[in-house]
Amino acid sequence: MQVLIVDDHILFREGLTGLLRSQPDMQVIGECGTMHEAIELALRIKPEVVLMDFSLPDGSGLEATRAILACLPETQIIFLTVHDNDERLIAAMRAGAKGYLLKNLSVSKLLASLRALERGEAAISRTMMARILEEFAQSTPPAASTPSPLIGLTSREIEVLQELADGITNQEIATRLFISEKTVKNNIHNILDKLSLHNRREAIEFARKYGLYPNNNHK
Repeated sequence: MQVLIVDDHILFREGLTGLLRSQPDMQVIGECGTMHEAIELALRIKPEVVLMDFSLPDGSGLEATRAILACLPETQIIFLTVHDNDERLIAAMRAGAKGYLLKNLSVSKLLASLRALERGEAAISRTMMARILEEFAQSTPPAASTPSPLIGLTSREIEVLQELADGITNQEIATRLFISEKTVKNNIHNILDKLSLHNRREAIEFARKYGLYPNNNHK
């Protein structure tokens, strides 16, 4: 995995560079600290992944993201930031980012999130993904000609869908979420109906496509 790091805090940037370079499957091919440098460098070296700070001295990570993806649409841009903020989270996703991670996460979780990108998973926490889905569902007009398939999902249904992605049984889901197995079955029925899915396998595939994996608290 070839990575470009964009962060104006030199100590943080150098520390992250050292960490990633210690991993046999990761290669830092560039680093910089401004929006304009990020755009210029990305277009020149064509990284597979960009770790992007939200706030930069001469602009924002959002502007850099849009500019990079306009020319390199296959690039996976992950925001690595201190801002645990719904507005910024949603803005990052709408700009085309493939993930949103906080700088206070552990080294193991950061590395796991980056490696998940290679499996087609989103680099984002379970809680943040739920917030994104709820925001998109609420912001889509009911009368839209092509309504979002996520409209109408409740927070509980999203939780059950996330657990389904782990490939576990209804009883195991019930144990994890502290609800009855009957409630799990009812939620799965509602999920299939609301998302126009035909069976449990399709629900699992849908959840994995959108990166709806449960967190590691159950492991």
